[in-house]
Order: sequence, then C-alpha cells, then structure tokens
Amino acid sequence: MSNEDLRTAADTVLARLVGDPSGTARLREDQWRAIEALVAEHRRALVVQRTGWGKSAVYFVATALLRERGSGPTVIVSPLLALMRNQVEAAERAGIRARTINSSNTEEWDSVRSEVAAGEVDVLLVSPERLNNPDFRDNVLPQLAAATGLLVVDEAHCISDWGHDFRPDYRRLRTMLAELPQGVPVLATTATANARVTADVADQLGTGGGSDALVLRGPLDRESLSLGVLQLPDAAHRLAWLADHLNELPGSGIIYTLTVAAAEEVTAYLRQCGHVVTSYTGKTENADRQQAEEDLLANRVKALVATSALGMGFDKPDLGFVVHLGSPSSPIAYYQQVGRAGRGVEHAEVLLLPGKEDEAIWRYFASLAFPPEDQVRRTLDVLAQSDRPLSLPALEPLVELRRSRLETMLKVLDVDGAVHRVKGGWIATGQPWVYDTERYAWVAKQREAEQQAMREYATATGCRMEFLRRQLDDEEAAPCGRCDNCTEPRFDISVSPQALNSARGELGRPGVEVEPRKMWPTGLGAVGIDLKGRIPAGEQAGTGRALGRLSDIGWGNRLRPMLAPQAPDGPVPDDVARAVVEVLADWAKGPGGWASGGADAQPRPAGVVTMASHTRPQLIESLGAGIAQVGRMPLLGRVEYAPGSDTAHISRSNSAQRLRALDGTLTLPPELAEALSRAGGPVLLVDDFTETGWTLAMATRLLRRAGAEGVLPLVLAVQG
Repeated sequence: MSNEDLRTAADTVLARLVGDPSGTARLREDQWRAIEALVAEHRRALVVQRTGWGKSAVYFVATALLRERGSGPTVIVSPLLALMRNQVEAAERAGIRARTINSSNTEEWDSVRSEVAAGEVDVLLVSPERLNNPDFRDNVLPQLAAATGLLVVDEAHCISDWGHDFRPDYRRLRTMLAELPQGVPVLATTATANARVTADVADQLGTGGGSDALVLRGPLDRESLSLGVLQLPDAAHRLAWLADHLNELPGSGIIYTLTVAAAEEVTAYLRQCGHVVTSYTGKTENADRQQAEEDLLANRVKALVATSALGMGFDKPDLGFVVHLGSPSSPIAYYQQVGRAGRGVEHAEVLLLPGKEDEAIWRYFASLAFPPEDQVRRTLDVLAQSDRPLSLPALEPLVELRRSRLETMLKVLDVDGAVHRVKGGWIATGQPWVYDTERYAWVAKQREAEQQAMREYATATGCRMEFLRRQLDDEEAAPCGRCDNCTEPRFDISVSPQALNSARGELGRPGVEVEPRKMWPTGLGAVGIDLKGRIPAGEQAGTGRALGRLSDIGWGNRLRPMLAPQAPDGPVPDDVARAVVEVLADWAKGPGGWASGGADAQPRPAGVVTMASHTRPQLIESLGAGIAQVGRMPLLGRVEYAPGSDTAHISRSNSAQRLRALDGTLTLPPELAEALSRAGGPVLLVDDFTETGWTLAMATRLLRRAGAEGVLPLVLAVQG
C-alpha cells in the first residue's frame, strides 16, 4: 500500500471515529505524521501536544491500520478508569473492539485474556498497577509483549518522577519494552510535560536522542480558554462567590478542590444554595464515580466538585468551565486540569480562587515524597533478614513508613531491581542499590520551584496563558489576548450579604465525628506487643467529636495555625471554647446523645479527663477545665506519660510503629484511677488533636480497665 493509499485509509477510519457519516473528516498533518511513523515505518514516537489535539485519534487510527495488516492487538497503558471508559466508547465508534483489565472488572479478567488469545480484541487497555501485579507480570505480560502490535503509553508524564503526577507502576514498562519483538512501534503521549520531563520520558521509553524516534512537540496554547484569578479575602467569600456566580459560568464544568474534606464541604454548601452539584473524590465509590461522570457528560449537573481523582483523560468536549477553589502546587498540574475545558466549544472559563490554606496542603503532600535513605535501607534490611516474603501489613510494623508511602517506595525499588514482588509479598533480591541523593534533591528543588511559580501565577500582571506555556517550555509562548490580564476581568469579586452569611454559617458550623479504633494493627507480635484482632468492646472508646478537620476550609483554617508544631502554648481562645461548647450541645441532643431523650440515649458524661502534653499543656488543661465548668462535671484528672518516656520521638509514621512507641508510656495517677471508680458513668477524654487515633485508643484502654464505664473522645481537630 502506498503512503497515499494509507493516508486515505487513515482518514476513513477517522471519519468513523468522530462519527462523520459524510466521510469528509481529515487528519491534520501532524497527526498523520505520527500515524505514518507508527504504521509505515514501525518507529517509536513521543507526542507532546495540548489537550484536545487528538492524541487518541492517532493510536486508534494506527490500531485499525495495523490490524488490517495482520498485527497483534494494541496495548494501551492508561492511568484512570474515567479515561478507560471514554476510550472504549471511542474505539467502538470506529469499529475497534476494545477491552480493559483494571481494578473495577476483576470478574472479567479471565474472559478478556481468552478473547485476546483468540484474536478477538483489537485494543487492550491496562492500568499501570496491573503491570506490577505478580501474576500479571509473570504469566500475562510476557505473552502480551510477544503478541503486541502497538504499545501506547498514555499520559506518559506519569513515568517521570520529575513530573507532577509520578506513578511508579509506570516504570514497569521498561520490562515490557525490553520484551517487545523487533519492529513493534511504540507511542508515548502526554499534554503536560516540560522539557525536563519530556527528556526523562523519552530516555525511559527509548524515544530519546539515541533512538530513531519521532518526537512531535507542538504549541500548547488553548484558544478556547479564558484564564482568570479572583483574589478573595477568605474561604467564606470564595464559597459565597461560587454560590452567587456559578450559574453565570457557561455550560457545565468542574470545581477542583485540594482535599476530600473541602470537596465535601463545597458540595454540601452549594446544594443548600440550590445548585445541582456532585462530589467526586478518591473516596467516592466506583459506581458513584461512574454515575457522576455520566451526569456531567449529560449536563444533568452544573458541576462536579472534584479532587485530582478526576483528572487525566476525562473527555467532555463541551465542558464550559474549570474553577479551582485552592491552588495546585504545580503549574503543569494546573495546566493539565484546566485542559479538561473548552475542547469542543469556542469559549470556556478557567478561574483560580487561591486560599490561605493552600501552602499548608502543599507541605503535607510534599511530606509524602520518596523517603530518606535510612528508611529505605531499613526496609531493605528487614526484607533481607526475612526467610519468607513480607506483605505490606507484615512489613509495616517493622519500618517507620505509612502503608501508602511504603508501597510507592517498594514499587520504585522493584523497578530498580532491589526488591521483587512475589505471591505473598515482597522479597529482597540482594542486588546492589544506590540511593540517588542528587536526583531526589533535584526533584525536591523542582517541587519548590513549581510552588513558587504558582504563587507568581496568582499575582501575575502579564498574560496568564503565556506564563503557563513558558512553564511547560513552549517556545512559541506569546500573549493570548483572552485572559483577565490581556483584557478586562470578566468577573467581579462581589458577593451578596445573603450568600456570605450562609457561607460563614456553613464553614463555622463546628463538629465532626471521630470514629474509634476497633481493630489492632496486624503484625504487632513482630515488635513485641501482644495485641491482635478486635479490640474488646469493654476497652473501646465510643464515637467521639472534633471541632473540625485540619484539611477543611472552615475550622481547619482557624485550627491549623493554633496547632502548628511551632505555635506557642496558651489557654484555649474564647471563640474556640464557645465552638466546642456548641459541639457538645449538638452531640448531647443528637441521635443517641445523653440529652436526646431517645431509647438509645447514652448516659450523661460523669466527668472530664485530659491528656498530658509536653507541647500544649495549657491549651488542653484550659479546654478540659472549661468543658467541666460549662457541663457542671468534675475534672477527674489527667492521663500522664510515664517518667522517662521519650514522647518527643513517638512515631506518627504508621499505626504499628506508633503503638510500639506508645506501649508502656501512658499511665494513670492513683487519684485518677480512684476517681474513675466513683464516677458512675462515661468520661469525656479531652486532647488537642488526633491523627492516627492510637493515643486515644491506648488511653481509653487504660481508663476502661481502671473502671471507666465508657470513654468519649473530644478533640479540637482531626488530621485529614
């Protein structure tokens, strides 16, 4: 087939893909150049093009042409379920048979494998997490690599730890690339990569300077997007602005928040104001996520209030706006998220509403970076000394890392060859491994530079689109003529008194539940603690209360500075004390509360017990004394730390390590134990904040064993 005939066939497939019955749709020259490289020349290609450029058209058209020539199925490594659903639907429109293997369809995996083996599948979409699953890696991946006709790495910036959305599972692609037969084309695509990330991706995928690869990097301007920033005084003003102006935004869209708590707060408030919105976060069940996506696609909701869980690949061409309630820490991440809007309409609004809490949230996520060398070495030593594979629950008590961070680290070490994931857990390979101090330091420095860039974006007086394009090393960056700095601002910052009062009331409403710990962490026996299984009912706390979450945009903004590590100690502020009293009143009158009058009402608290603290003794003691006075209850005493306890180094890294450090450090003075035996009812256990819940659990165990009829935790804040 000549190149001219191939081009005609490619355009025919495109017409089917985009639903053009007239058959007049034509590939752009840069799209055709990528397809030609893959199909006619069997080369590797890296495509860095803006969202909406048509990257999926390249690999679907190439798939159809390669399959007609007898090639095996296309394997697409795709990071998000939303992206997979969109791509399967697009493939079907072009007559391409697509199937997926991901965490949401485990019951279909065997049938999908059989269909692939029988040649009945044109496109197999695989989540990157599957690549590192032992069974898939050892039994499926080699066969898949041998049969693959085209390998596509979508959202390829995830392969680089220089990027804003690094996913270590993507590194397993090195193995698949090495096992591909000679001449199998490879396509890597992304819309959000600066020059450094592009070079890293190209190097790892064999599409770099040393290979005969095509690199297509285009201008990143989005002519449909009008960017703007609204500087508002506080969280209440930002919520009120949304309530007043949401219906002025075109069509339907996305409101991004930085945390799950904020997404839930904003959703609840906007619904109260009569807006049809739905939340979409990492905690949203898969079925609810799919329903939310369908509602947005069908314009049944004005907006999804989402975290970054709704990001890459969500395809709604007529998305009319993207609003960020809080600033992402990276201009590259910001560009990627706003790129959801305006793909199939002439005009879309993009607004950033930065907040005071943004930088505290940035610091929290920065703390989840690759661990220091001593923690990595400790993990390798533990694995090396074990005579069997160690699962994450078994390994966690032996290292000072939280499970999610531990798992990410192990995936990186697996790709580096230092550990290996097998059935039953992880083993050390014994291969030499070098901690790349310089690289990790540079990555951290890059993160700091990105945060500074977002500060500058929010206060910029020049063109905002040009600013973002320069951050992505777009050499063609120029003023857009559309943003609020190139023209006049399109939205004012006024809010109605009614909306502002309502927002203040919503954000100022105190009280969240504190769920008690009910199960001991697994593996405590390995660190010498004889606790396992369910915590006995007679040693559990009841459901407690907190004034707020440190991650929310209401009371979180008030509590974060007060509970910061270097904050001075002092008596509880009056406004905070009043809010705690309000929490107690609502608690008492609520379902099951001691003043509710219901059949399930719990006994009224008979006293107050405080937790000792080396950092905030005045705060906790004044809070406990105030609660006792208002509630007309005795202040029974304080749970103390045993003499010589090194409480300054009690680990917060994971549950098992924290329990190990707490074991034997808490004690009850004799006078408190005696008071408990005479109290005749449950007690309120007062502390400043709770993160893992284990300090409260261990203190509760002591109090219940000493005779307390029940323990109801009351803290100022919960982490998360």
